[in-house]
Amino acid sequence: MEHTAQQGTHESHENHGGREAHAGRDTHGTGAGHAGHGSHEGHGHDSHAHADTHAHAHAGHGGTSWAMAMRATLHCLTGCAVGEILGMVIGTALGWGNASTMVLAVVLAFVFGYSLTLYAVARGGLDLRSAVRIALAADTVSIAVMELADNGIIALIPDAMDAQLSDALFWWALLAGFAVAFAVTTPVNKWMIGRGKGHAVAHAHHH
Repeated sequence: MEHTAQQGTHESHENHGGREAHAGRDTHGTGAGHAGHGSHEGHGHDSHAHADTHAHAHAGHGGTSWAMAMRATLHCLTGCAVGEILGMVIGTALGWGNASTMVLAVVLAFVFGYSLTLYAVARGGLDLRSAVRIALAADTVSIAVMELADNGIIALIPDAMDAQLSDALFWWALLAGFAVAFAVTTPVNKWMIGRGKGHAVAHAHHH
């Protein structure tokens, strides 16, 4: 009887140890599995993040559409046209010479061109100094190219600079200059926006 009891105790102890070992293996296996799963998820998340970052970088450097460039040019042309027409009208009405009238028109074109962008970015809550800095970065090259093309065409059209406000030539020359300026400046804006310059600087602050 004593031998039988000892044998039963021994078997119970072995069974209990086996269960503990099995539980330990299960626990270890489960932990390893979860750890591996977490590692896999983390790796997958990093891969997706890297892919998204790469996609955004690629879009920022080469994804500028012609429509976007045309909208930026039209925005710039609106301010330039208002300033230039006003300068031409003032200079012609006051009887100023061609050089003085053109200088006034160019100055006002820059003033009105900057003003439109300044107003747009200021609505985003920027302080005046930051808004001015963004407007200068966004529009300087665009307005300069536009004014060079526009005034170059007007200067090349015979008698356009001597035309009066009542002459059809005065207005046709202005329109021709604006059309050429738009055609010349749009590719420039596309190139600049595609590299994060020009109107791309102001785009994030528009509301």
